[in-house]
Amino acid sequence: MKHYQHILVAIDESPISYAAAEHALDIAKVFGSKVTLISVIAVDPFSGVDFYKVAPAVTDYFMQAEQNALDRLNDLKHTFTREGIDLDIRILHGMSPSEGILQTSHELPVDLIVMGSHGRKGLQKLILGSVAQNVLGLAETPILIVKE
Repeated sequence: MKHYQHILVAIDESPISYAAAEHALDIAKVFGSKVTLISVIAVDPFSGVDFYKVAPAVTDYFMQAEQNALDRLNDLKHTFTREGIDLDIRILHGMSPSEGILQTSHELPVDLIVMGSHGRKGLQKLILGSVAQNVLGLAETPILIVKE
């Protein structure tokens, strides 16, 4: 069995990402792995536009999204550190979730990516895409997909 020294876990607001974090915690306890939790703030559709001066509500939205991500990561951080797991947290901006996961997996020496899959199908998948499918198709690192 492979020894996982560093596990990357993608976290969003969904319960399935918390389930993925639980799986990562179990694996990290067995192997004594370091864990990095990341949350990606969705790509800003107004980048390059001086829209923030015109609509402060949009700025507030992105600031709140970042605070929510930080709260989620810190909540999980307490769980991991209480279990004695070496943990790092990161919030990424200006890219899609799959780009953020892939970029981080290339920057860090991770041995495993753990993420949830929302199980979107049909039109919903076509419109919203599948982060898990994108990462699975492009990652060079083993991936554990946790499904609902």
